[in-house]
Amino acid sequence: MPVARIAEVSFTSDDRARDMIRNFNMNGFDSLCPKYSGGRPQMFTLPERREIKKLAKSKPTEHDLPFSTWSLTNPADFLVTEGVVDDSSHESLRISLRKEGISFQSQDRPAAPAADLGVHNCHRWSCG
Repeated sequence: MPVARIAEVSFTSDDRARDMIRNFNMNGFDSLCPKYSGGRPQMFTLPERREIKKLAKSKPTEHDLPFSTWSLTNPADFLVTEGVVDDSSHESLRISLRKEGISFQSQDRPAAPAADLGVHNCHRWSCG
């Protein structure tokens, strides 16, 4: 089969088809298997990930910080300041925490009872 026809059938260029034929002639069927190199290395080491997870499960007030809940930028800055990691973006922190099953998304919390607000609302809360 001519190279032009092989390129047409395999939806590639003539040059790429020639390269594939040449590789196949040298290496046989092994040349058809992709050789993946494992991808990008992990962003954090195992000890760093443990510290990040421990920090994410704690409250900022436990670390004498002036806020009551974590955002993504606060723990990233705190981890760098404490020397746990050399550098961290909030996006890499979010990805790492998502793999651990931790999310910093706001959670729905029940509203304060109407009686606490000084308003009597019998439709939402039981009045009795």
